[in-house]
Amino acid sequence: MEVQIMHDTPGRPVIPGWRLIISDAGRFWAFRNHLFPRIAVRAGAQSAVDADTFEEVQAVIAEQEKTARDAVAGVTS
Repeated sequence: MEVQIMHDTPGRPVIPGWRLIISDAGRFWAFRNHLFPRIAVRAGAQSAVDADTFEEVQAVIAEQEKTARDAVAGVTS
């Protein structure tokens, strides 16, 4: 299997704060550039996710970021 790291290149998919890797089969993996705070991890936020399409990986990342925000907000409220 061949994988390709997706850099900030025009025409390539990018998700700010995350590094994307795509396999030759077209599967996407995303790794957060900085780990989530411990409280967010305990709430279920994952810093590494995968999906079949770019749109799906975007949605999974959005879920992880929301989980992290909600966990941090719950601590500060």
